[in-house]
Amino acid sequence: MTSPTIGSLRVDGATLHYEVRGSGPLLLLIPGGTGGAASFDGVAGDLAAEYTVVSYDPRGMSGSTLDDPEAEQRVEQHADDAFRLLELLSPDAPARVAGCSSGAIVALHLLTAHPERVGRVVAHEPPMVEVLPDAAEHRAMLARVQDTLRQEGLMPAAAVFAAGLSRPGAAPAAPPADPQAAIAELPPEARARVERTMANMPYFLGRIVPSFMAYTPDVDRLAALSDRLVLAGGADSRGELPYRPAAFLAERFGTELVHFPGGHTGLSTHPAEFGELLRKVLTHP
Repeated sequence: MTSPTIGSLRVDGATLHYEVRGSGPLLLLIPGGTGGAASFDGVAGDLAAEYTVVSYDPRGMSGSTLDDPEAEQRVEQHADDAFRLLELLSPDAPARVAGCSSGAIVALHLLTAHPERVGRVVAHEPPMVEVLPDAAEHRAMLARVQDTLRQEGLMPAAAVFAAGLSRPGAAPAAPPADPQAAIAELPPEARARVERTMANMPYFLGRIVPSFMAYTPDVDRLAALSDRLVLAGGADSRGELPYRPAAFLAERFGTELVHFPGGHTGLSTHPAEFGELLRKVLTHP
């Protein structure tokens, strides 16, 4: 895969690290979780045959540094970061945007705040629990995650969070007996990805999760813009919490819920198939 061109952009309170590949109309990829720009490495090269593909580390993660490491994180500000990238790299034409997980929440806010700058949005499993009829139950789960983080530390909190995202009745995944040994046995690229994930996890779980999963979108405005919105879920994640908001909104808007290969992390587990379907839905209504 061709190496990306690396850039940095000063925004309010942070410096963003971004990567550019290819040529053509701009496609902005907004990562979720802890992966940053690298989470799109498996799809960006192929997409760059048709698009100028831009991926980036969200503020506070990996190469995108915060002026104030303790600053509150808000969906609106992260969406403004994405807008600033569009203004820099596609000032004269609307862009296509794809976001996964927390990045999908950012993409949806970007669409409602700056619809003139966005031609099409693909939102894969945005975990916006506030749109769900049982939101109170999930608020309580998120409060337990933060309590566990404060009282017991990162890994117990991550276990509570993972259990809360699972479909009801699912057995929790057993952690490896020796996590460090398991990481050491991975190939170099996979090991680097896991190490990066672990480095970003305290910030993600402590600062991004509580703010982003409390976000309430402007559902009426999204409905009015639904002709340029693709709501997506994982084929293997039906019933899991991150899947449900996209399914709920697609039903409310009377639009199709597009199923991507794999589950919530299908981008990583099925990159070739995920990228091919992403290319198709970006091109065709």
